[in-house]
Amino acid sequence: MGTGNSFGRVFRISTWGESHGGGVGVVLDGCPPRIRLTREEVQVDLDRRRPGQSRITTPRNEADAVEIISGLTANGITLGTPIAMLVRNKDQRSSDYLDNDMSVAYRPSHADATYDAKYGVRAIAGGGRSSARETIGRVAAGAIARKILKMYNNIEVLAYVSKVQDIGSNVDDDGFTMEDVDSNIVRCPDPEAAERMIARIDEIRKQGNSIGGVVTCVVRNVPAGLGAPVFDKLEADLAKACMSIPAAKGFESGDGFAGTLLTGKQHNDEFYIDPQTGATRTKTNRSGGIQGGISNGENIVVHVAFKPTSTIGQAQETVTRDGQVVELRGKGRHDPCVLPRAVPMVEAMVALTLVDHLMMQQAQCELFPNTDAVDIRPNPLGKTAVRINKGAESTKHSVAEAAAARAPISQRVDEE
Repeated sequence: MGTGNSFGRVFRISTWGESHGGGVGVVLDGCPPRIRLTREEVQVDLDRRRPGQSRITTPRNEADAVEIISGLTANGITLGTPIAMLVRNKDQRSSDYLDNDMSVAYRPSHADATYDAKYGVRAIAGGGRSSARETIGRVAAGAIARKILKMYNNIEVLAYVSKVQDIGSNVDDDGFTMEDVDSNIVRCPDPEAAERMIARIDEIRKQGNSIGGVVTCVVRNVPAGLGAPVFDKLEADLAKACMSIPAAKGFESGDGFAGTLLTGKQHNDEFYIDPQTGATRTKTNRSGGIQGGISNGENIVVHVAFKPTSTIGQAQETVTRDGQVVELRGKGRHDPCVLPRAVPMVEAMVALTLVDHLMMQQAQCELFPNTDAVDIRPNPLGKTAVRINKGAESTKHSVAEAAAARAPISQRVDEE
C-alpha cells in the first residue's frame, strides 16, 4: 500500500478509498486463525461511527454496511490470511464541492492546501483521504481487535466524550459501560454534563460554526508487560495511533499535563499488595496504567483532544489554488462536532495498538515459558494478576506478613 496508509507491525492494517469514491475499506493482516467472526460483530462498531446518527452529527445518510470479502471460511472462521473488508459509498454529493468556490479555494485549517502542496493534485470532492470517512477501515479492523482482546483476557476498550469546549464531566473510569456512553447523542456517560454539552453544540451548530473537545479512553483488564523501552513505548504507539485520527490535535497519557503541577511525592503511584489476589498493585493511577513505556496491569487511561471541524458555514478569508484572495463559505454536510463519532474511532485505534503489542509480547517474551522457580519470579503485577500459591515451604512472606512488615526500606539510586 502507499506510504502512510498502513499501521501496525504484526497485527497490521492498510486502509484505502476516498470519501466520494466507490467505497472505502481495509485489509487486515496478522489476524490469528480459528476465531469465529461474523459480519454483525463488525457492523456494531461501524453503526456507532456512521454519519446521520443525530442532529449534532453530519446528515450524510450512509448505512455503512460492511462486506467481508476475504480471510474467512464459509462458516465464518478466520483463516489467518488477510481479511479484506469493504463499505460502499452510497450518498456522496460531489456537486457540493465541485459546483462552487470549494473546487478551487482552500478551506482554512483543512488538509486541502497541504495535500496540494505534497502531491500536486487532490481529491476535491469530500476531501478524499483526509475525510473522516477513511476511518471506516480502522473501525472495522478495530472491531476484530476488540474481540481478540476480549477473548484473551476479558480486556475492555471503552471511550467517551469527557469534555466539549470548557464543559467537563465526572465519570467513574472503573464503572461506566458502553450502554452508559451510548445513552445520549453526545456519548458522555455523565447525564448532567451531557445535557450541557448537547446544548452548547446546538448553539454552535445553529450559528454555522463548529466546536471541539476531548475523548477519554479507558482500557480495563490489561495484563502487565505490554510495550517496550525507548522507541516502542506503549504510550508512544498509542499517541501515534490516536493522533492519526482526523482532527486529533492533542494526546495525554494518565494525568498528562496536569501531572506537571504536582511534586514527585504527589504524582507517584505507590505500590501495595492486593489482599485478595496477592498481586502487586498501585494505590493511585496517575500513570494511566503505563510506566516506563510498559503496561503495569492497571487501567490504561488516555485523553485525545479534537479541534473544531474546519469546514463551517460561516464566511472565511482564504486563497485559491492559483493564489487569489477570496471569501469562502463551506458547503456540503459536515459534523458541527466530531466528538460523538470520534469515540469509536479512538476505541478502534487503541484496540489495534494493544493487539499489536500483545502479539509482539507473545513473540518475544512468551515464546518460551518461564521455568524459574516460583519463589524467584517477580510477584505478579496488576489488577487481573493472581499470586501463585508457593506452598508452606516458601521463604517469602505471606500477604498478611507482608502487610505487617512495613518498615521503610532505604535506597540509594544513582541515575543520570
